[in-house]
Amino acid sequence: MIPLQTHSLRDPINNLKVVIVGGGSAGWMTAAYLSKALNRGVAIHLIESPAAPTIGVGEATFSTIHLFLEFLELKETDWMPYCNASYKLAIRFVDWNAEGGYFYHPFQRFCTVKGRSILEWWLRMKRGETRFDYDCFTVPTLCDAKRSPRYLDGRVFDTTVQSYMGSEGKSRATRLDDLRAQYPFGYHFDATLFADFMMNYAQRRGVLRSVDDVLEAQLRDDGSIAALHTKEHGWIEGDIFVDCTGFQGLLINKVLKEPFLEFSASLPCDRAVAMRVPREQKSREINPYTTATALSRGWAWDIPLYHRIGTGYVYSSAHATPEAAEREFRAHLGPRADGATASHIKMRVGRNRNSWVKNCVAIGLASGFVEPLESTGLFFVHHGIEQFANHFPQTTMAEESLNAFNQTVNNCMDGVREFLTLHYVASTRRDTAFWRATKEDLTLPGDLSDRLKLWKRIPPTDRTINPKYHGFEAYSYCVMLQGLGYSSDSAFGVPDYMDDSDAALMFEQIKREAERLAFDLPSQFDYLLLQNDIRAGGTRCALEA
Repeated sequence: MIPLQTHSLRDPINNLKVVIVGGGSAGWMTAAYLSKALNRGVAIHLIESPAAPTIGVGEATFSTIHLFLEFLELKETDWMPYCNASYKLAIRFVDWNAEGGYFYHPFQRFCTVKGRSILEWWLRMKRGETRFDYDCFTVPTLCDAKRSPRYLDGRVFDTTVQSYMGSEGKSRATRLDDLRAQYPFGYHFDATLFADFMMNYAQRRGVLRSVDDVLEAQLRDDGSIAALHTKEHGWIEGDIFVDCTGFQGLLINKVLKEPFLEFSASLPCDRAVAMRVPREQKSREINPYTTATALSRGWAWDIPLYHRIGTGYVYSSAHATPEAAEREFRAHLGPRADGATASHIKMRVGRNRNSWVKNCVAIGLASGFVEPLESTGLFFVHHGIEQFANHFPQTTMAEESLNAFNQTVNNCMDGVREFLTLHYVASTRRDTAFWRATKEDLTLPGDLSDRLKLWKRIPPTDRTINPKYHGFEAYSYCVMLQGLGYSSDSAFGVPDYMDDSDAALMFEQIKREAERLAFDLPSQFDYLLLQNDIRAGGTRCALEA
């Protein structure tokens, strides 16, 4: 046992000690980021259990993951081949409205004509005649053609971000707070391999790793954590403890007893069954998008990696047993599921009341989680790490910093909850008990009810969506409402009194640009094959540097 005392941090020049409990993507992303950001006066020790299960079977990301990787000074050729990564230009939503079919939610903002969004002009000129996503964006055409977002020389297809993303992926911003551009793509990658890559990066920068089980914690008189008792290494002291133990919340919930606030009243799905299925090796096609297909009791994801496909069914335990969900999921996959092992996951959907308590900070699933409907898992990790770094303490734990961190993290998760709830309540689908319940039984969080009434009249704008930062912009709300069948009832006032000739030219320009890009850009498969060949041919990988 160590002496108990009121907690005060050591002088940074005498080595502040940060202890991270839990590995996986959350733990090793935290270790990698802190090892780069805090490169003197801080010792980082990560403890991960040899028996802890991993959740990820493949991950899809936000486009803002670029900032995290650029902060670490990693190029795509450093990490993508190692992680069997592929590009993600959009999410393709299938069967989410009563009419069936599909629509794309791309990483692409609307252009404007005479100060009005191109969607407003579409509703004025083309509603009911053509597809809004193909008319308003270039990305859907690129997705259908399975294009790479980069030319073979590394240039990005979207010229509006050339100044932010050079051929080596360099950006003017390395923090979420500083980003002003919309990056046109994210990634798919193997979550286990990504965690391994981050582990190697962090260990090369001096992070100490212990494979061990934490048995108990010792608290100081003020309730902060003094040390952790491990099975193999005895007592391990620390100044700051980071909880990356996933859904169990070992430190934040079990040791410090911080309450967890459930989102189940707003988000209906709390279980998942996941599988890994092979990609057809003879196929030279890799979809540059995540697919989210609505099923009878929830929805299924499909994430195409370079070497295989990660897929799963997110469903409501109130409407299906694990056995029934797996049967439906295997039927959905068809022959692809033959021989595949199913992994059943119980999800803890919600957030902590506070994710920073005393000297313990929760990151990732230990902090909070919503359905993986818009690939927010690693975004929450990234956001939490950045906010932790922004509020990193000096010689004392300042209450003002802890409060600011907690408010920012809570606002982000609450905003995402509101956006995801919209996916269910705005959908016109009502064909099963599950989909009827999404209209009749869900509690709308925050001001979503009032917002939906407004959006029935006019589409969302940056001033009418949730104003707290949560990673989604107004165009995302517009896309989802339109695709789900929740379109504005009335015609628009201002565009009705404006000449529409410029808008007609813009629609034609978008169409021509999409066709040109689909012709000029390489396929995703060909680009990734070249990238892998470059790495295999002698390019120095970050792991080998």
